[in-house]
Amino acid sequence: MDVQKVTLRRMTPSEYEAATRHREAAVVLELAKRMPEEPARERVRRGTAQYLPDGLDTADHHLLSAVNESGEVVGTAWIGPDPREAFGTATSAWLYDLHVFAAFRRHGYGSAVLAAAERLVAAEGLTSLALNVLGDNEAAIALYRRSGYGVSAMYLQKDVQR
Repeated sequence: MDVQKVTLRRMTPSEYEAATRHREAAVVLELAKRMPEEPARERVRRGTAQYLPDGLDTADHHLLSAVNESGEVVGTAWIGPDPREAFGTATSAWLYDLHVFAAFRRHGYGSAVLAAAERLVAAEGLTSLALNVLGDNEAAIALYRRSGYGVSAMYLQKDVQR
C-alpha cells in the first residue's frame, strides 16, 4: 500500500453540506436494518442537530477536508469532544466520522487522514482519540487496528425471534 500524506483544512460550506448528506445517508442505512426508514431519518437529523447545532461553526468541533499532495480533496473527517467525557474534563477527542472518497480508497489515504487527525488532537493537548465502528465494517476495523487502535468497549447484540 502507498504511503500518503494529507493536510487537513476546514471544510467549505458546500463540502460540509455534501459530507453531512453522505454521513446521514450512511447512518440511515444502518439504522433502517433495525427500524423503519422514516424514524431512522428523523433520528439521524436529531443527532446532527444535537452534535452540530451550529453546523460548520459548532464550537470545539473540527469539520475537515483532507487534501493530498496534489491538491485533491480525498476525504473528510469530523473530530470533536469525546461524548463519553464530562464537559471541561476531557483528555480524549472523538472521531465522529472519517470518509475517504471512493476514487482514493485502497491507496493509504485512510491511514493518512487518521494520522493527520491524531496530530491535530495531540496539538490540542489531548491524550487520545476514540471512535466507534460498526462490527461488520471490516475495512474500517482493519484500518484502525493497523493504526494501533484497540477495543476499549464492546457491545454485542443478537436478534431473537418472538
